[in-house]
Amino acid sequence: MESDALFSLGAPTGSRAAPEGPAGVDGFTPVADDSPLPVRMRPASLDELIGQDHLLAPGAPLRQLVSGGAPMSVILWGPPGSGKTTIAHLVAGATDRRFVAMSALSAGVKDVRAVIETARRQRRSGGPQTVLFIDEVHRFSKTQQDSLLAAVEDRTVTLLAATTENPYFSVISPLLSRCVLLTLQPLDDDAVRGLLRRAVADERGLGGTLTLAADAEDHLVRLAAGDVRKALTALEAAAASATALGAGRIDLATAEQAVDVAAVRYDRDGDAHYDVVSAFIKSMRGSDVDAAVHWLARMLVAGEDARFIARRLVIFASEDVGMADPTALSVATAAAHAVEYVGLPEAQLNLAQAVIHLATAPKSNSATTAIGAAIADVRAGRGGPVPRGLRDAHYAGARGLGHGTGYRYPHDDQRGVLTQQYVPDDLVGVDYYQPGPHGAERSVATRLPLLRRIVRGLPVPPARPEGPAAGSPATATPAAGEPVTPQPATALAGRNGRAATDVDGAGTTQDGGTNAAGEGQQ
Repeated sequence: MESDALFSLGAPTGSRAAPEGPAGVDGFTPVADDSPLPVRMRPASLDELIGQDHLLAPGAPLRQLVSGGAPMSVILWGPPGSGKTTIAHLVAGATDRRFVAMSALSAGVKDVRAVIETARRQRRSGGPQTVLFIDEVHRFSKTQQDSLLAAVEDRTVTLLAATTENPYFSVISPLLSRCVLLTLQPLDDDAVRGLLRRAVADERGLGGTLTLAADAEDHLVRLAAGDVRKALTALEAAAASATALGAGRIDLATAEQAVDVAAVRYDRDGDAHYDVVSAFIKSMRGSDVDAAVHWLARMLVAGEDARFIARRLVIFASEDVGMADPTALSVATAAAHAVEYVGLPEAQLNLAQAVIHLATAPKSNSATTAIGAAIADVRAGRGGPVPRGLRDAHYAGARGLGHGTGYRYPHDDQRGVLTQQYVPDDLVGVDYYQPGPHGAERSVATRLPLLRRIVRGLPVPPARPEGPAAGSPATATPAAGEPVTPQPATALAGRNGRAATDVDGAGTTQDGGTNAAGEGQQ
């Protein structure tokens, strides 16, 4: 049979016959005994396909495509090793239509037009319909994709295209609108494990000549990260190493040696997972940036969910950096967005940048302790009714109830702040937020006592003259209810009475207090 496609159809000596529909299969080399293990282990039917259950329901587009029940064009979008090429093979072997395969890496407009013209001639002569499979379709230029539009529109060909890139960005809108988009999900660990075990036992694979140790199997599953092709390739390499050594069993050492990647001691569901995460958080809290980057790398190499790491960074930004560097939360949130938008492996750069920022930032847990103290009071029953002046007064009848009466608008005061009770009666004078002496929070620490005095109607100390001479005494803002006394302007007092100094904006004073964050100090 002559091929209209771009792949050789010559069958090597000793090859097994490839499945072929009545109308012919052009473009796929038949499976040989020496074909790579992922090729030999491709499912022979939809019933063997694992991991895409959402596409395999009765009447689903994928089943219709394979059975030939509906000549619809389809774009398969999914990560490497999720089964896109496997589905193409199933379509090639299970339909009564002519199948032509080509790769966008090497095909051009001329090749596409040749296939379309042949398909048009066959249709006019009463021949079978043509299914055109284009792998890596996102590599086609706009002009190349344009060349498909008319033929897909009038069903001269049924297009089956595969891409690892987001088709909403990589495929032109007119072509996308003419196709059904099917999204393939990465295989989960159980699916990859099941396919490894099938390959060990199946005659198409190792045929039971070797066994696979449990820890070696776990290593291959982690290494695959949802890519079954990668898992089977690694298994084949490990099997070759075991055979060369005369061993009947693939152990962890053989698997590590075969794929040249050491097994990371990291169990996503066990103690190692929690230990590494704990070390990661504590390293950032302790400002050891190098340790933090190491633990990040350990998690990434072990296949930890990048979204989990990103969530921990967002939490840490408020829990342990907080007001000392308010930009930390923006950086962490941006990294989390990058994980969703970009994905791994590139998003590891965004995670690393965020980790470095958080580890080197000045630290404060004042937001953590403030909300903790406030929640404790609420749970203890403290907090009476909302003050009358703060109640909602926008609806009819609210004024008659006295809601909003006496409320003063802060912007009417030239200072932007005025005396007014904002808390329930039993919480007047309670200070939840205690600013720390590091980073950007130092300015809050100097401003907050004055704000509290004004809001609570306490005496306000006279303003200091601007620009005091070096070494001249400065008046520190006293706490609520304390007399105004001069303070030396040497440094801002820390919470335990020690001077707080900063180097390049990073606070160096250690309070030595207890840590109310989720990870206790050790």
